[in-house]
Amino acid sequence: MERSAARRGAGVFAHVVGMAFLVNALAGAVNLSTAVAESKPVHIVAFGDSLSAGYGLHPKDAFPAQLQKQLKTAGHNVVVSNGAVSGDTTADGLKRLEWSVPDGTNAVILELGANDALRGTDPKVTRANLEKIIAALKKRNIAILLAGMLSPANWGENYSDDFDKIFPDLAQEHGLVFYPFFLDGVALDAKLNLDDGMHPTGQGVAEIVKRIMPRVEELIARVAPQPPGSATPKS
Repeated sequence: MERSAARRGAGVFAHVVGMAFLVNALAGAVNLSTAVAESKPVHIVAFGDSLSAGYGLHPKDAFPAQLQKQLKTAGHNVVVSNGAVSGDTTADGLKRLEWSVPDGTNAVILELGANDALRGTDPKVTRANLEKIIAALKKRNIAILLAGMLSPANWGENYSDDFDKIFPDLAQEHGLVFYPFFLDGVALDAKLNLDDGMHPTGQGVAEIVKRIMPRVEELIARVAPQPPGSATPKS
């Protein structure tokens, strides 16, 4: 009887030890997976026109470079790529979307529309192009920050009204992170623009980055790994 009881006790002990080993192994695997995920930077593509491409500026002063620097200073593990082309309309952006936003991209800052407004493109066409870009990105599970644009006044109030509402309407319809006006605080300020009065200087870009940072951090929160027990970001 004593020998049988001893055997049963040894079996129970072995089972307990085995279960503890399994639990620890699983916990280690989870921690390793979390560590790997947290070490992988969030890849953001600034997909736009000359305003985000850095027209007339040194690459280090362009929007993607300045934004990456500020995000890293704020403690974010990110890579911000320059996927902008000067002169692009929304139609141009749609044509090059697939190769400008590579596989592995987590999020896109969509900044297009200024050249449509300058050329007087029908707002319905601009909206349709942006909708196609948004749909293609969402199909790839890429989070989007939509940067709004405002029409110049020379096309009349009806045009401006139709154009300006494109961006807030799309942001609401598709649940996007939204920044109402990319040139907020910079447009029409001679000190913050190049001699052409349209493109921001390096200082102007710094002002854009400062103002858009909260929205970019909201974008990052939608794709970055969340620590256990943290709140889920609102859509």
